[in-house]
Amino acid sequence: MSESAATAPVPAAVAAVAVSTSANALPEGVRAGNENLVRLTEAAGVKTRALIAREQQGDYLRVAISGGGCNGLSYKLRFVKEPKKGDILVRSADVAVVVDAKTALYLKGTELDFSTKLIAGGFKFSNPNAKASCSCGESFSV
Repeated sequence: MSESAATAPVPAAVAAVAVSTSANALPEGVRAGNENLVRLTEAAGVKTRALIAREQQGDYLRVAISGGGCNGLSYKLRFVKEPKKGDILVRSADVAVVVDAKTALYLKGTELDFSTKLIAGGFKFSNPNAKASCSCGESFSV
């Protein structure tokens, strides 16, 4: 190989293919986030990975907030096959978590835990933005 070929710039189309085929590349239109947005505890990660394997509905955990519940806003969890354009992707406890931009405003700093307790067990949100939450832990207000 000549020296000029080794130092020639890589065409943009080739660079784009190289990035899109990388194992850590983000899907188009999806932004990278971090655990400052949402963090899963190890217990939540273990349970989520088990549910992903059992349910086979998708490899991403979508965390969303919608209007409703006894305090005005409620948490929604579901598995999806792929993120949507505009989503934020956070990798936490070996789980790929996707959050839409609107939800991110309310979710920042939230920790998702899982408890196996017979009473009040299940997934629990600890959201520093919530001014009030109901006893079930599924809804909150800001």
